Amino acid sequence: MASPLLLFLVLLSLSATAHSGHHNSRPRLTLDYYAKTCPKFDQIILETVTTKQMSNPTTAAATLRLFFHDCMVDGCDASVLISSSSSNKVEKDANINAALAGDAFDLITRAKNALEISCPGIVSCTDILAITTRNLVKIVGGPFYKVPLGRKDGFVSNASHAEVSLPKVNSSMDQMIEMFNAKGFTVEDLVALTGGGHTIGFSHCKEFSNRIFNFSKTSDVDPTLNPKFAERLRKMCANYQNNPTVAAFNDPLTPGVFDNMFFQNLMKGLGLLASDQILATDPRTKPIVELYARNQTVFFETFANAMEKTGTVDVKTGRHGEVRARCDRFNTK
Repeated sequence: MASPLLLFLVLLSLSATAHSGHHNSRPRLTLDYYAKTCPKFDQIILETVTTKQMSNPTTAAATLRLFFHDCMVDGCDASVLISSSSSNKVEKDANINAALAGDAFDLITRAKNALEISCPGIVSCTDILAITTRNLVKIVGGPFYKVPLGRKDGFVSNASHAEVSLPKVNSSMDQMIEMFNAKGFTVEDLVALTGGGHTIGFSHCKEFSNRIFNFSKTSDVDPTLNPKFAERLRKMCANYQNNPTVAAFNDPLTPGVFDNMFFQNLMKGLGLLASDQILATDPRTKPIVELYARNQTVFFETFANAMEKTGTVDVKTGRHGEVRARCDRFNTK
């Protein structure tokens, strides 16, 4: 049974939507949005995604992260793809987005270029990011989920918005739950999305260096880390201050496969980031971690459902957005 407060908030949001036609929690997106206007849409996306993933296997993790970092900040509107200008420091250049990988941006550019040749001015960068993410999750072994289309690209990209809207590696569980809750996600969604984002891909040493060097006055290493794992990370990251590109896989056992190994790892002290490991110790998330570690099907179902939700966060439709000619800059009026 939903709480009275939740019902009140839902009614409030519906009433606001009715008046503004904006910030629609259930925008009118459709699965066949491009069927007539861009008949080769699916084929072009599939070819671009497959080629890129085969040549650069880290593309799937990079794109999933890019999609999440876009949707959590001012909604899914491709604002994370915009490049800075002399007058505006954009989301992409926020400190918290410094580690977003070039392969994901390159994939979106390639797909956009191919679509502009086939059906110019039709497909939004936001839809490209949403659908390529889904296809890549599937390619690396994750669940299939539906991606309705029709999102428009946003008009705003601001670095300061990213800093306050995205969880940091040292975020407390209270902060993370509150941040996800504000976007309509449950604690189960939070754990599933974190696991999905970190069962593939890697993190740079600086993101977890405080766990393996000078952790506290009594211990050099975070005691929740598996000692052998910590030793390996210390060797790997010994020179990270001089070489900031050094990184470790978020899932050291099956880093290229979308599976539930991330949760099994957490239970053995093999979580790389502090914000990951806390999931296995906080009483609100520990039972969910244990469930997903035991049951990959439940994890996949929750993740797929949470990704569908993510794709509809504060979506811009109609005149509240545009279809950019280039994904890295707004159209000039």
